[in-house]
Amino acid sequence: MSHRVLEQIKTAGLIPIIRIDSADRAKRIADAILQGGIPCLEVTLTTPGALEVISSLRAEFGTDFAIGAGTVLDAESARAAISAGALFTVSPNTRRETIELCRRYGVVSCPGAMTPTEVVVAWEQGADLVKVFPVDNVGGPAYIKALRAPLPQIDLVPTGGVDLSNVAEHIKAGAAAVGVGSSLMSKKLIAAEDWAGIADLAWQFTAAVQAARG
Repeated sequence: MSHRVLEQIKTAGLIPIIRIDSADRAKRIADAILQGGIPCLEVTLTTPGALEVISSLRAEFGTDFAIGAGTVLDAESARAAISAGALFTVSPNTRRETIELCRRYGVVSCPGAMTPTEVVVAWEQGADLVKVFPVDNVGGPAYIKALRAPLPQIDLVPTGGVDLSNVAEHIKAGAAAVGVGSSLMSKKLIAAEDWAGIADLAWQFTAAVQAARG
C-alpha cells in the first residue's frame, strides 16, 4: 500500500494542504483537485474534526485517492490519523517514533527538516519523503537545489510559500513533490463553493509540474 501511495504523490508532484472541518466541503475539494489531476490531499490535524474528515474521505474514495494527515507531531497523533484512514502523514518535525509507527502500518511518512543534518537524520530513520519547511524562508528553489547536490538519493518535499509563480522552479531544482496550501486551497474559492475554480487551479499547478519535468 505505501509504495502505491508514494507513487501517487511523486507522480502528481503536489500535495494540496487544507484546514477544514466540513466533511462535505472536503469531499467537494477532493473531487475538484482529482479533476485537476491531483490524486492526494493532506488534511491538517490542527483543524477541529480533522479525523472525522479523513475518515469520511477514505470511506468515499478508498485507496484511489491518497488521503493524508498533516501537522502530525508525534506517534500518538499518527496512530489516531492512521486509525481514521490516513494513508500518509506529514510533520513539521522529525520524530523516530512517528516514522517507525508509520512503517509498522505501511503508511507513508513525510517528516519535516531544514538543515542537511536534519534531512539526513529523517532519511536514516526511515522517512519515505522529507518535508523541507518553511522553504521560502531559506531560499526556496535555490535551497532545494543546494540540498539535492550532496543528497540526490533523498526525496524532498519543499513546503511554505509554494505557488504558481515558483512551483516549476521547485520541481526543476529536484523536488520530488511540493506541499501547497492557500495558493491552491483558496479560502475565497472554498467559501464561495467555487469547486470549478479549485479544479482549474489544480490543473494549472499540474500543468506547471508536468512542464517543469519536460
